Amino acid sequence: MKKNIILGLAAIAAGLCLTACGSKTADNTESADSLTLSGLNPADFASDSTALYTLTNSNGMEVCFTNFGGRIVSIMVPDRDGNMTDVCLGHDNISDYEEYGAQGCNFGALIGRYGNRIAKGQFTLDGESYQLPINNGPNSLHGGGPIAFHNRIWDANQSDERNIIFSTTSADGEDGYPGNIEVNVTYTLMDDNALQITYQATTDKATVLNLTNHCYFNLSGDGTKDCLDEVLWLDADQFTAVDEEVAVTGEVLGVEGTPFDFRTPTAIGDRIDDESNQQIVNGHGYDHNWILNTKGDISKSFATLYDPNTGIVMDMYTDQPGVQFYAGNFLDGSFVGKKGVRYPRRSAFCFETQHYPDSPNHPEWPSTTLRPGEEYLTTTIYRFSAK
Repeated sequence: MKKNIILGLAAIAAGLCLTACGSKTADNTESADSLTLSGLNPADFASDSTALYTLTNSNGMEVCFTNFGGRIVSIMVPDRDGNMTDVCLGHDNISDYEEYGAQGCNFGALIGRYGNRIAKGQFTLDGESYQLPINNGPNSLHGGGPIAFHNRIWDANQSDERNIIFSTTSADGEDGYPGNIEVNVTYTLMDDNALQITYQATTDKATVLNLTNHCYFNLSGDGTKDCLDEVLWLDADQFTAVDEEVAVTGEVLGVEGTPFDFRTPTAIGDRIDDESNQQIVNGHGYDHNWILNTKGDISKSFATLYDPNTGIVMDMYTDQPGVQFYAGNFLDGSFVGKKGVRYPRRSAFCFETQHYPDSPNHPEWPSTTLRPGEEYLTTTIYRFSAK
């Protein structure tokens, strides 16, 4: 664990060199040319164990990260007029990430060991029962414990301006999960303005694993208001029903004739408060797992998000069987974001590619079991354009 909590000074120095290329002014403040394109100051992320990292491509697109939680901090893409726009929520200093992370804020974070909810924090594997930390009503959410993946310092290795690898290990029994696991997550920024996330892991004992990323996307670039006018197309005929605690019931429902049908592009706000639908009531809007028609074919887009104000489009691809579409229902202005903005309700959306929630307790669903000698390997792509 010590390796995961404290980075070597050499790694920090390398990271700072890659991200903070400017210089100090006479009064010891950062000069303007040391700021990232999104206006972040690398010095505000620098400590003995954390840093800010930046990827760029030939089109001028920029994505920034911190190794606290392996988080995406900013994503700068051009709108229809060529104006560079930050399309994800986050904070502009490491102190806020640490403070709000302790309160359960997952802006941009890597999620594990198990993304989404496991009912009552319990599952049985190979005849042995396991109890996970309870942190979301009666359930375990996003790993559950205080050292879940979004709350730890990851090792960072940035080889060039297009690729960065975040690595961690998790010991057998940590947060109740079996197996010593090694995890590597690679972010790659491509020249077609796609951000690719590749998750890789191995274990020495049978375990369950369901990794994802919790980036909050707002294609308007304006975090001061909701973005319910953004238009979503989502290729899914079915979704998994949830109870009043937003845990899956095991029932699979069809989207036909419901607010969950995005097979035709629809503004997200059109039906999000349709309380005639019990699933909308249970999820406080959209906070559900859609079963993707792409069936693991990463060459096919499973969803497209479009902002009519900026013209920014995000096409999404994955080899996973599902995606949790969460519409920011619990954002309430409590978290101070970049530039001092307090993000209001539904000011961003998450598309967490995944296996289904609570799969260890539903053997009829695609398995999340990882065994020794096997490799966990999955990829998700978010590609940006404008029209």
